Amino acid sequence: MARSRPGFYSTIEYIGPRPQKPKRPHFFGGWVILVIAVGIGFWFGRPLVPFLKATQQVVSTEQAEILISSLASSADPAQRLAAAALAHSGEKITYDPSYYKIAYPDGDIAPAKGASADVVIRCVRKLGIDLQKEIHEDMTGNFRHYPQLWNALGPDTNIDHRRVANLQRFFERKGQTLTASRNPEDYRPGDIIVWELANADKHIGIVVPGPGEHAGEPWVVHNMGAGVKWENLLFDFKIDAHFRYPSAAAAAPPQAQATGEEPSI
Repeated sequence: MARSRPGFYSTIEYIGPRPQKPKRPHFFGGWVILVIAVGIGFWFGRPLVPFLKATQQVVSTEQAEILISSLASSADPAQRLAAAALAHSGEKITYDPSYYKIAYPDGDIAPAKGASADVVIRCVRKLGIDLQKEIHEDMTGNFRHYPQLWNALGPDTNIDHRRVANLQRFFERKGQTLTASRNPEDYRPGDIIVWELANADKHIGIVVPGPGEHAGEPWVVHNMGAGVKWENLLFDFKIDAHFRYPSAAAAAPPQAQATGEEPSI
């Protein structure tokens, strides 16, 4: 009888998957990744918020006409400026901040083109004030007091008034500077607002009443790239400056000005 080899059947072979070591929980679990994704979406989606809000706010021509009628007949130039802004919001304007050679004074680029500064320029002109002329005359004698951002050697009647930084400096010098708060009660129709956007660019617009049931709220007329809009976004961006122009003193009748100083416009 044949002898079996010792130990040949002494070990039973395991057939199956290799045993795995238990995994430690990963710090970046699914919920952490979800939080990061939401944060990234919020950060890069913020610039779209005003535009998404605007698509939800339907403002009728009738609502604008009612406000324009009540504001345009006011003796207060700020009210009339708000009326001009509301009327301008109904015009079809293609956003265009480009440099153009224009006439002087009372010069303007093509009526169907413009940027945020052009909204203010055109609406203030409805009050009989030519910001092209006013800013050029002030810059001619005070060029060094204006922002030196464009390597210019002197005033340029074609573009100086169409730059928001120059408008802001002019209103600081010739208008009434008010608190840049986040309190809606501090703003009234006709106020001029300068915002600082996330990319550090400056933007400008005019405060107007809201439509219909929002008439007691401060809305704005501005052009941020999609044409001139009447929107509820006063506090959507950082308010860098808040002005009234013409200033209260300049707009008052001569007998109401207590001092002998010249008007500020």
